[in-house]
Amino acid sequence: MGRENTINTDVIVVGGGMVGSLTAAALGCCGLDVVLLEKNPPAEFNPLQHDLRVSAVSFATERMFSAVGAWDNVHLMRACPFRRMLVWDDQSEASTLFNSADIGHQHLGHIVENRVLQLALWECLRSLENVRLLCPASIEHLEVDTARAVVTLGNQTKLTTPLVIAADGARSQIRELAGLGVTGESYDQHALVATVTTALSQQDITWQRFTPHGPQAFLPLTGNRASMVWYQSADYIAELKAMSGQCFLKAMQKEFPERLGELNEVIGIGSFPLHWQHAEQYVAPRVALVGDAAHSVHPLAGQGVNMGMLDAAALVECVVGRYSSNADIGSLRSLRPYERWRKGNNAVMIKMLDGIHHAFQPDDSGAGMLKLLRTAALNSVDRIRPLNSLCMKLAMGLAGDLPRLAKGQLPV
Repeated sequence: MGRENTINTDVIVVGGGMVGSLTAAALGCCGLDVVLLEKNPPAEFNPLQHDLRVSAVSFATERMFSAVGAWDNVHLMRACPFRRMLVWDDQSEASTLFNSADIGHQHLGHIVENRVLQLALWECLRSLENVRLLCPASIEHLEVDTARAVVTLGNQTKLTTPLVIAADGARSQIRELAGLGVTGESYDQHALVATVTTALSQQDITWQRFTPHGPQAFLPLTGNRASMVWYQSADYIAELKAMSGQCFLKAMQKEFPERLGELNEVIGIGSFPLHWQHAEQYVAPRVALVGDAAHSVHPLAGQGVNMGMLDAAALVECVVGRYSSNADIGSLRSLRPYERWRKGNNAVMIKMLDGIHHAFQPDDSGAGMLKLLRTAALNSVDRIRPLNSLCMKLAMGLAGDLPRLAKGQLPV
């Protein structure tokens, strides 16, 4: 740091959550100097404490973690593999089962607490000499000109760089400062999330049931723990959260399928509103958006974090390629290929999840048309094996135009 309290770096990543940390780690592993800014440090791992927020980590995301040396860190804490996923419609009993064995894989993915993923990446970041982690750090100002971006922190430290990557969430400060707009919609439901213990030991299946009042999901965790998710009206979820522990367990035992097993204890409970959001542009001169800063999706299929990780992988590949040829990595010429690569794919996923949400709403048509279409769709995916396999491969990140990092390779 010089006398003027200025730091010069190749890239600034704003946001030290899962996506931002992976972005910083991958760029650091490829030889770039990186400064990562984060407001709040994650709490250290405690095996007796459990994070309510969990993610269904795809096979592609697992490969990305392995490429930067972070996946072993995850396993040193905890992760629960799942091999099967069952989806069914409670009104028709039409169903689809996905089984990793059908495509020759040991698992479809892992259910991992978000804090575990973040801590695993931070451990990796600390081992990289060319990555500097500033935490806590608050941003006061962003100034962009034809040659560089200048980020001013709350302590008046100035950071100069050709590229700022915004990984600072759905309410991204950098996105706002860069003048990048968003479109979106709020749903009339909230998501209830509860971590519980069950009489059954660790399972290898996740399931999702669609009911007239909203979808329900079960995500297995290590030991006899599980994460339960219910999408319902805000008022009903508020009533559930206000119940005592035993009353809540009885209510959930009554409403959820018997296959969950007997519920023994509530470890934690929380809720959040549902919405989707999409940035109108992913890039501006000297600025690129990744993860929730670029898009927020309905959590139905658990694809939000994996979409963000693919953003990170694609952006890293584009930036490293331009950096290797001594080009200006923050110019629109360098950043547009990333936007073209990811924006259309993410738009399709947002619309697909939005369509699923609306398709499983109560059918007021009188003819039960939605029910017939849902039944046909679920049964088709279950019975047509090539279609079933393709759906699994897409969800796992084994198909499509994948960045090299998603294949387990650093783009160097």
